[in-house]
Amino acid sequence: MYLFHEGRADMRMLLGGKGANLAEMTNIGLPVPPGFTITTEVCREYQKTKQLDPEVIEQVNAALTALEQQTGKKFGDPRNPLLVSVRSGAPISMPGMMDTVLNLGLNDETVVALAELTGNERFAWDSYRRFIQMFSNVVLGIELHNFEAILEAHKKRNGFTQDIELQAEHFKAIVPEYKAVVEKHTGKPFPMDPREQLMAAIAPCSNRGTTRARRSTGRSTRSPTTWVRPSTCRPWPSATWGRLRDGRLLHPQPELRRQGVLRRVPAQRPGRGRGGRHPHAVPDRPPEGDHARGLPAVVRPL
Repeated sequence: MYLFHEGRADMRMLLGGKGANLAEMTNIGLPVPPGFTITTEVCREYQKTKQLDPEVIEQVNAALTALEQQTGKKFGDPRNPLLVSVRSGAPISMPGMMDTVLNLGLNDETVVALAELTGNERFAWDSYRRFIQMFSNVVLGIELHNFEAILEAHKKRNGFTQDIELQAEHFKAIVPEYKAVVEKHTGKPFPMDPREQLMAAIAPCSNRGTTRARRSTGRSTRSPTTWVRPSTCRPWPSATWGRLRDGRLLHPQPELRRQGVLRRVPAQRPGRGRGGRHPHAVPDRPPEGDHARGLPAVVRPL
């Protein structure tokens, strides 16, 4: 187990490519949100035993305590919750092969706190329903179409064509329907304990990512890894929320660059391949443009 500042770029085989790069960027002073990486050794051992060693669980809890101290938030706290992202990785780059669970730590209590802390109820409940969907797919193995069908039904019922048209009250209605899908497929209610969520997510992110890579490419990653970092609501550079004030920048096609578009920012990053999600274009010099006003934390450093 390595906190980001404890690793180095040359530790790729132990930390995975992304884990090693995050460590290096942290150590040279770039604005990387804090986090920790579970090594390839732990992931290989899990593949043999199909369970997490008690010592690993202790190390995860210790790393969480370090994140709480760094962020000023507490994991599972109903007033100021620490939410984390759990992502799998590997020593070699395999785009699209690795699993991700975002917003882990959300439950019926912390979603209310998130709404209050951000002042954005829609964002909080949208994040919650996305977390249930991702966790259920990655950890519990429930196919995504079960959740997408519910989302599409709500859009059709309200005469909407895009996800962005759904409001907080719609997501509040969607969440219990998502939970019902989980109970139907697993025979158990969706877990509300954030630590139970985390321990359940760590192993599948490593194991399923390896399995998916093998099925898609005919070869195994051999040495999967998992890394965990906070989801925060502070302005960039600390923020890791992709859909609240900040955005994920994508390199545009050559013809867009000729038109003066510097980058494209998806309004809602997860699931951007679906038709209901469209990116915004950020021009080269937008000091007075809509994006300078709407995404100041992204545009200002550029």
